[in-house]
Amino acid sequence: MSVSLDIFLRKPDKVYHEGESVTGTIVVITPSDFKHDGINLTMEGTVNLQLSSKNVGIIEAFYNSVKPIQLINAYCEVSTAGRIPAGRTEIPFELPLKPSINRSLYETYHGVFINISYSFRCNVKRSFLSKDLQKSQQFFVQYLPQVSKALHPVTFSMSPASVIAKGGRVPDFFIRGHLDSTNCSVLRPFTGHIILERCEMAVRSIELQLVRVETCGCAEGYAKDSTEIQNIQIGDGDVPHNIAIPIYMIFPRLFTCPTLITPSFKIEFEINIVVIFENDYLVTENFPIILTRELQNIDIK
Repeated sequence: MSVSLDIFLRKPDKVYHEGESVTGTIVVITPSDFKHDGINLTMEGTVNLQLSSKNVGIIEAFYNSVKPIQLINAYCEVSTAGRIPAGRTEIPFELPLKPSINRSLYETYHGVFINISYSFRCNVKRSFLSKDLQKSQQFFVQYLPQVSKALHPVTFSMSPASVIAKGGRVPDFFIRGHLDSTNCSVLRPFTGHIILERCEMAVRSIELQLVRVETCGCAEGYAKDSTEIQNIQIGDGDVPHNIAIPIYMIFPRLFTCPTLITPSFKIEFEINIVVIFENDYLVTENFPIILTRELQNIDIK
């Protein structure tokens, strides 16, 4: 049996807010006692940026801007040199969740070109004859929910003259709909409805697409990329006319976060309503949205 090292956080969901103390336990399990040269714990928070392949030609101009941005780098010496006895040893720890000087904490976010992550790294130093023991444990940072601001409902219509179209011949159609708000809280579903009033061609599918728009850059310029997060079908087949089709979408955890605008990067979101006709003709209506972490109260009808 080899020596095992693990990190357990007190909160089961591993979600913390700025200013909180992050508490947990370092657990060492060993079949026999061993000597160590010290145990330390590091709390790290990092924004990792990368450019897509289509921006390869301008990587040199963006070199400084795509370096990782360090939000937290807190170090704690858990134990000085000593011995770990055979069996299970538990060492409690507590570190305040505070950003480095002149930095801010952002919510945990896993994107394609931007990743915001937080973790603990424990290192048990051993003699040169034995390999150091190392273990990492990720945790999540969220903003505290804020008081709800004004909603921004949107009423829209779609016709051949108003949409972005791809495919063959444009069929004559008219669609109207309503979005409860384009100022959205990640704590609430995205809601509304859509009505197909008329269409000379059968509809094959109506879909709701959530898109992330990630921008990396600096004063020399920016690299902006849009990628799909999720696609939900809200209408299948030749949907009936003049019937309100509900729009209901949950914002996925980690793959979304409150809209974030900084000098070095931006994380923004959009909603696409996509209508596909039976001849594979496709039309799209785009809605930029603002994500927040607010305690909104929307009556869903």
